[in-house]
Amino acid sequence: MTTWRMPIEGHEQERLWLAWPTSGYTLGETEAEAEEARRTWAAVANAASEFQPVTVVVNPGDEAIAAKYLSGQINRISAPLDDAWMRDIGPSFVIGDDGTLGAVNFVFNGWGGQDWASWDNDKNIGKIVAEAAGATRIDSEMTNEGGGIQVDGTGRVVLTRTVQLDPGRNPGWTEEQVEAELLRTIGADRAIWLPRGLTRDHDTFGTRGHSDILAAFTTPDVLLMHRQDSQSHPDHLIAKTNREVVEQYKSHHSDTFEILDLPAPEALRDEEGFVDYSYINHVVINGAVLACAFDDPADDRALATLREVYPGREVIGIDARPLFERGGGIHCITQQQPKIG
Repeated sequence: MTTWRMPIEGHEQERLWLAWPTSGYTLGETEAEAEEARRTWAAVANAASEFQPVTVVVNPGDEAIAAKYLSGQINRISAPLDDAWMRDIGPSFVIGDDGTLGAVNFVFNGWGGQDWASWDNDKNIGKIVAEAAGATRIDSEMTNEGGGIQVDGTGRVVLTRTVQLDPGRNPGWTEEQVEAELLRTIGADRAIWLPRGLTRDHDTFGTRGHSDILAAFTTPDVLLMHRQDSQSHPDHLIAKTNREVVEQYKSHHSDTFEILDLPAPEALRDEEGFVDYSYINHVVINGAVLACAFDDPADDRALATLREVYPGREVIGIDARPLFERGGGIHCITQQQPKIG
């Protein structure tokens, strides 16, 4: 039987997958909001296409619209969509010990069955993308999203108790059950459980605590962690607690990876309240890093840090405020397919 493992994001990639925004709150209620969404999704896809193949899943009927915004070198396939967060609705790609490509098809139920979400179409995207990629599909009975797992490629995974143990996702599941399923599907044999996610991520359009705005392994030896320096922001204590939990994990397991803080932007609020702007939510691709920018004084410092921890890669800042306003970031709208062989 094949043993699967999810490689670190910096592993050489075959392509990057995205989904095209088609309706609902993601696209917005006005033409101006729709234009903003399309331009932002396209900016990420077009930037990535300069470095590697990109495929965008487009809702039937939106092909002509997508073609207006997307580079001609981007491949497009049609499939019914509810939303456009490919990290969560698509499969999580893994590599087998026999060198084959696998695609883990977790259950998707609208981030825990949230009342504003619909997922009749999105629940099928994992299967559709797996087939299009020519991957062996690995079905799971666990509800989970790609944004809820951050791996280092050697078996470590960063989770949050408010996601995998969410009663709306996996009622009655224990940590042990989650860990066993992640060992089977993505080869994770060491789980770092964070208590919860950022404040805004627990609001209406949040995920209830995805780890991909909290922490990211740049290598198996370095873990970037979100830090909020303003004590007036509720995420100050959340980020501080998360870091302490990781320090305790390191001590208990005699682990030696380095924790490197990545401070949040200076902006603290928008019209809706405290923001969850995070530079952690970048995506690593072949030869580059597509990084969240916020037209903030801290952008330059954050991008400089990313250049240090990803040597040899071009770091490209893309305005991610339209994404965060809709509940996610650059990492959330992308899913990397690793190269095999």
